[in-house]
Amino acid sequence: MPAQPAIVTDVPILAQREPTAHKGQVGRVGIVAGSPGMSGAAVLCALGALRGGAGLVRVYCPTSIQPIVAASEPCLMTVGLEHQPAGAGAAGAAGEALAGDTWPDVLAVGPGLGEGDTAARVTTAALSSGRPVVLDADGLRVFMAGGCASPREHRSAGIRWPAVLTPHPGEMTRLRDGAGLSPLAGDDDATRVRVAHEYACLSGSVIVLKGYRTVVCTPSHAFINTTGNPGMASGGMGDVLTGLIAALIGQGLAPFEAACLGVQVHGLAGDLCAKRIGPIGFLARDVADALPAALADALRPRMGFHQPTQNA
Repeated sequence: MPAQPAIVTDVPILAQREPTAHKGQVGRVGIVAGSPGMSGAAVLCALGALRGGAGLVRVYCPTSIQPIVAASEPCLMTVGLEHQPAGAGAAGAAGEALAGDTWPDVLAVGPGLGEGDTAARVTTAALSSGRPVVLDADGLRVFMAGGCASPREHRSAGIRWPAVLTPHPGEMTRLRDGAGLSPLAGDDDATRVRVAHEYACLSGSVIVLKGYRTVVCTPSHAFINTTGNPGMASGGMGDVLTGLIAALIGQGLAPFEAACLGVQVHGLAGDLCAKRIGPIGFLARDVADALPAALADALRPRMGFHQPTQNA
């Protein structure tokens, strides 16, 4: 069993921007998401990136939903990918379009991506791009279905391991099963840290095990989040978090730092919504809209007491 990770309690701080900063210097985020019937997931992920401070956000989505995504938010750019349903044959053009695009600094892959050859191709292309990747939802499903649940198999295939994986508990169980790790049961902090940590050690990736008191783990460190509330048990919340973490990586944070700050700010935005709107019934887009205020709160200078200097 791997050595226990060091528990981190301090939330990373995003550096103040220089007065001369422009949009090309604060993160170009590529969102690979959406499918027919799931355009909202792509939009919410993109809103998480925009509200999280990304300078530019480009959504790669099927051409059939491109007009919907483009009309949802004028600050977004979109690239249409030809969608191929499962069993329709190789969708090489979609993967090649993404693989040949050097524009993004970081990629967020998976929300609402659906099933089929297009999803498989674009996920593989993203993981092969050499850029940091935040992998979520259908991206994780495609990843596991393609036989890449084992980190050793993934590396032997010549595919770069993603920077951040954001599974919910069921997806985490399937990732562990695919990697040959034994089942672990329990919702206490120690068990959840162990569940995420063992897989982080095997993969070398950052694991964000979502849920109550979300756990962020690397092979050496772990962070247990304390923000958030039950009102966030609503569709689309994870899509916003995926975009937010990608935006923070694009602004210069290391993947572990971005994941820790991301889950803390995401939960804090949910807490702000619960106070402003009510304890239940607020939506994922409300949480996205609350991210700037949550970031401002999280990035305030830390208060504390200091011992007075003694005269010699």
